Amino acid sequence: MDRVQDLRAFVRVAELASFTVAAEQLGLPKASASTAVKRLEEEMGVLLLQRTTRRVALTLEGRAFYERTKDLLADLDDMASMFQVGGDALTGRLRVDMPSSTARKFVIPRLPEFLDAHPLLDLELSATDRRVDPVREGFDCVLRVGDVGDVNLFARRLGMFAIVNCASPAYLARHGTPRTLADLAGHRLIHYVPGLGGGSPGFEYPQGDGYASLPMDGALTVNSAESYEAACLAGLGIVQTPEADLRPHLEAGRLVTVLPDLRPEPMPVTLLYPQRRHLPRRTAVFMEWLAEVLRPSLAPL
Repeated sequence: MDRVQDLRAFVRVAELASFTVAAEQLGLPKASASTAVKRLEEEMGVLLLQRTTRRVALTLEGRAFYERTKDLLADLDDMASMFQVGGDALTGRLRVDMPSSTARKFVIPRLPEFLDAHPLLDLELSATDRRVDPVREGFDCVLRVGDVGDVNLFARRLGMFAIVNCASPAYLARHGTPRTLADLAGHRLIHYVPGLGGGSPGFEYPQGDGYASLPMDGALTVNSAESYEAACLAGLGIVQTPEADLRPHLEAGRLVTVLPDLRPEPMPVTLLYPQRRHLPRRTAVFMEWLAEVLRPSLAPL
């Protein structure tokens, strides 16, 4: 290993708190990651990582070294592409994560233009409804729809997804069209939860200066946006989901909005990225492109 490879190995071990997982992500034998850190410790003359049989953690000196190393590696990534023809060529690997429906409906159809403009870039796109850990799983940026959670990352708010209440014409033909909140007593809600086994709050609606939830019956609970949409199209109940996701179905009449005056709270759309003094240019360029792709579908903040 050279010095830069040693530094990259140290950063991944520090972030993942694991020599084994860091080595797997870097495509190295476990012993190579361990040797790289030992080599740095010998050169620095300090212990960077405290090892026990159960955990790996940064020492005080290791924390300071880690912060400086992240900045250094980000600068090196920028320098690697600054003298490319036209100064625009992006190189290296870029790992991003976003919800599956956002990837399928908005991002992937536009990806050919981005990759054609940056043919030397190696893009890894994770499209899942599971909430990933950006640091532990090595993502350069993550797109979140809804609450971002308690994360130690920089956040860039892009806008809001307006939410609508929808059902299929077949469902409404069987159960009638609700006109008031009280009418929902005779209806079914398709429940969406991030993980099966969790409880669903029910039908969300505006109340006073905020929002409240009405518990509702429902025969089906799903944990993916695509299943949520498919269940609604199949006539299994009412859903509350971003209007932009369902716009083609609404325009074609395959779905119908209900209770338009009782829309749930809009969902924020946010880009999360690591706390660095300098973002790698490939990450910054991709985030700008992604913001432009989503802008027509988002309400302003």
